[in-house]
Amino acid sequence: MNPAPFRALARVVPAAALLLVMTACTDDSPPSSAASSSELGSPQASTAPAATTPTGRTSAMNIRLILDGHRIAATLNDSPTARDFAAQLPLTLSLSDLNQAEKVADLPRKLSTSGAPEGADPEVGDLAYYAPWNQLATYYRDAPYATGLVILGHMADGGAERLATADEITIEAAR
Repeated sequence: MNPAPFRALARVVPAAALLLVMTACTDDSPPSSAASSSELGSPQASTAPAATTPTGRTSAMNIRLILDGHRIAATLNDSPTARDFAAQLPLTLSLSDLNQAEKVADLPRKLSTSGAPEGADPEVGDLAYYAPWNQLATYYRDAPYATGLVILGHMADGGAERLATADEITIEAAR
């Protein structure tokens, strides 16, 4: 009898059991109330999970980018840095090209990087904050991992193509 399969099983079973326990202890259902929201005359808050961007990053706020007169939808994620960025909106910034992959712009003030990862690997369409230079970085081509980069959100399809030729960006909350 070969004991190797039993040792592998002995390692997997506790992890699977822990996953089941954690899943069973999670209650995603909304709390019940004695009166429905329609009876109270107020709209009910959505209990659906936050939308996710194509990069799998959770989004918290819809924004609009205006690139050379063209409106592009985008979303900001639910991070302290993205919320701090949103507090500065609306912004109109001059863009400079960097490495033929991204457009950068100086921000009016530094953003909080509380809880932010050490760096990030941006994707085409990402909006990011480059903390060392206090700049908004927007990506129209692939770029490598950068220490000090915090992903803020992502623009909708088509935004990266417009970004490549833009000289100015306006960012505002979507209505």
